Amino acid sequence: MRHGIGYRKLNKTSEHRKALFKNMLNSLIKYEQIITTLPKAKELKPQVDKVITIGKKNILSNKKRLFSKLQNKQSVTKVFDELSKRYSTRKGGYCRVLKAGFRTGDDAPMAVIELVDRNPEAKKVDKPKKIDKKENEKKADQKVASK
Repeated sequence: MRHGIGYRKLNKTSEHRKALFKNMLNSLIKYEQIITTLPKAKELKPQVDKVITIGKKNILSNKKRLFSKLQNKQSVTKVFDELSKRYSTRKGGYCRVLKAGFRTGDDAPMAVIELVDRNPEAKKVDKPKKIDKKENEKKADQKVASK
């Protein structure tokens, strides 16, 4: 019987599972919305809530605690600077899991996990801005003129 076993093993070793959730936590904090399989999203939700709750109390020990969990300085600063202020009045439930159909390759159930009051601009963090052809021509002209 499986009484009292409180998490999904996801067919991974403990170290692999730990690294997987660390990377997923960092991605969710950075982009504020990620797409993954449903069991992974359901396991990630309580971890995200705990991270944001730790970030609400801005003390050094909590920063060190989060850094040991996330191992990413940008994620820790975003939790303390942006997310803790955004969710200061909310007592819990900082993210939601939405079912998103099934994956075509293996028919695995997919889900979107996102922060509740997310910033839509966070998805565009790493994407380079599109530059018009006219701007490229101007830059090329400036390079030629400077030589």
